[in-house]
Amino acid sequence: MNTLKTDLLIIGAGSGGLSVAAGAAQMGADVTLLEGHKMGGDCLNYGCVPSKALIASAKSAYVMSHAARYGVANMVPEVDYAAAKDHVADVIATIEPVDSQERFEGLGVRVIREYGTFISETEVQAGDTRIKARRIVIATGSSPFVPPIPGLDQVPYLTNETLWDLRDRPDHLLVIGGGPIGMEMAQAHRRLGSKVTVIEGAKALGKDDPEMAEVVLEALRGEGIDIAEEALAKKVRGQAGAIEVEVQDGRVFKGSHLLVAVGRRANMDKLNLEAAGIETTKTGIKVDDSLKTTNKRVYAIGDVAGGLQFTHVAGYHAGIVIRSALFGLPAKTKTAHIPWATYTQPELSQVGMTEALARKEHGPRLEVVRFHYSHNDRAIAERKTRGLIKVMVVKGKPVGVSIAGYQAGELINLWSLVIANGLKMSHVSNMVAPYPTIGELNKRAAGAYFSPRLFENDTVKKVVRLVQRWLP
Repeated sequence: MNTLKTDLLIIGAGSGGLSVAAGAAQMGADVTLLEGHKMGGDCLNYGCVPSKALIASAKSAYVMSHAARYGVANMVPEVDYAAAKDHVADVIATIEPVDSQERFEGLGVRVIREYGTFISETEVQAGDTRIKARRIVIATGSSPFVPPIPGLDQVPYLTNETLWDLRDRPDHLLVIGGGPIGMEMAQAHRRLGSKVTVIEGAKALGKDDPEMAEVVLEALRGEGIDIAEEALAKKVRGQAGAIEVEVQDGRVFKGSHLLVAVGRRANMDKLNLEAAGIETTKTGIKVDDSLKTTNKRVYAIGDVAGGLQFTHVAGYHAGIVIRSALFGLPAKTKTAHIPWATYTQPELSQVGMTEALARKEHGPRLEVVRFHYSHNDRAIAERKTRGLIKVMVVKGKPVGVSIAGYQAGELINLWSLVIANGLKMSHVSNMVAPYPTIGELNKRAAGAYFSPRLFENDTVKKVVRLVQRWLP
């Protein structure tokens, strides 16, 4: 049995764990990192990276078949699904070295390729090594949640982890779950030539603003994706190539392949948290605002902490932990400035409060500003006029922004900056955006907030007329 002592022990080499490890090691801490599976975690190997790579392949196919509106003849693309998966694998391989064991050992991190299990409040067992640490960070992420639908265990099904091994294009893909993962993969496969049916127990894209979600859903339906809402899966039956999903109201959906995309569950099973005095909730490990667990020597970050499940949130958490664990400084998490995006086309993004939440929180003080893509010259030139930006404003400050449309995931960055720093609509209005860009939408939305105050205000008009009389 090997034993070692370390300043900081990190369990899990996904995006959050790697960020803590790199920062802490380069600042002089003795860092030990445990990973029992793949370096890079879910994001690199099964989530963000492969999904966006497949979406890029699908976009290429779609552009070829919809070029006529730009004066270029439409072509029927010859889709090689296996080659598209090779593209996905190549993208992963290109990024892998950044997350590799070799790189982190080069930074001075001690990397042990074993799962970690708590044996006391300050000790973790990893293979044949017992590790005692001053501080411990749990960054084990999450895995696909597979619901207990009768019959599901009797048929072959895919998750976001196993989808990437599929080499033959599905003839008809059934997707249980209408959230971001389900809708992104639904559109990608439709564009690559599959028939696609999405089966959602409630509302598709139900966590987003309904008005904005409808912009996306209308576009997806227009591409030929069948989206069945209020369709709670009751039973699954069939075999490879012929699968049926029966829902509560009796409808039956038939397809060749089944993708289960109903959400994520925190990875806690191997940790033996009880031994460390760490409590859990229904969604993950219980943490306070500083990301400390009920064992104050142990932090939990990213998906396993049970909050927003996004790679960039794990990275944000890493910064909080480094400040607290390495320097002993107070650091607390906030969520108001955390954006998220769904990478369908059109894209869907959000930061801060949706309109419904803002109305509930702020009542009559709330002003909602809308600006449509159809008024943006670059969007017109690109034939990307489907969509709008909606800003929720209280006393001149945005408290939430919802965007549906081309490059919504890029546009939301500015609003995250604005909300994070308590800036006002005037700050956005004062910005000068190059013309013509999609980014002008943000400035024009801010302008739409001030327009009625300037152009529909009798006092302003009286002042202008008075000034004009006296100007030489």
